[in-house]
Amino acid sequence: MSSTQQQARAAGVLYLLLALIAPIGLLYVPGKLIVSWNATATADNIRTSEWLLRIGIASELIHQVIAVFLVLALYRLFKPVNETLAKQMVILGALVSVPIVFVNVLNEIAALVLVSGSDFLSVFEKPQLDALAYLFLRLHSRGITVASIFWGLWLFPFALLVIRSGFIPRALGVLLMIAGVAYLASAFATLGLPQYAPLVSQVALPLEAAELPIIFWLVIWGAKTRPALAPAV
Repeated sequence: MSSTQQQARAAGVLYLLLALIAPIGLLYVPGKLIVSWNATATADNIRTSEWLLRIGIASELIHQVIAVFLVLALYRLFKPVNETLAKQMVILGALVSVPIVFVNVLNEIAALVLVSGSDFLSVFEKPQLDALAYLFLRLHSRGITVASIFWGLWLFPFALLVIRSGFIPRALGVLLMIAGVAYLASAFATLGLPQYAPLVSQVALPLEAAELPIIFWLVIWGAKTRPALAPAV
């Protein structure tokens, strides 16, 4: 097995782990705990299933640690193709988005504290605590939206590297660009045009799945031997 193929498969394994773990904290847990516009029901869900929110927090932290190693693995793979684009991929894919997600987890921790029943919170009435817990979960959701801007942006230098590489099918690079546009459209609609966000999300969510094929390609096929004259511009 060539060095290029080994690097590609190592990146693919990390990518697959991230894809398996991320939905737990980003989709499953919020779907189970959050009742839209109902602070009392949401807070009661957290009180009865505190362990579930903690699993969601762990999921977010773990998949972001994996993201750092994934981006570094991809950097090693694509650096010979174009070092400038590879650096852009690292900056957008890890140096910016990962700190956002780590700090954003504090909003979930705040919600846990607010429903914990600690003595120092006795000055607040239960409806107030419920509302504050719900507020922090909403802030967490918006923090994820902000992070998703960079989840979209990093796919563009990644896509260009795939297209120029010569050892991964160009079509996968095009799919990455489609996914990047979908992430950005969904994020900007949610933050800037919330009245259109549900409609945009219905279109964007399936397009975001265009990121998945390269994961399976890297895991199963890896990459062809790097061409002797890889593009350097």
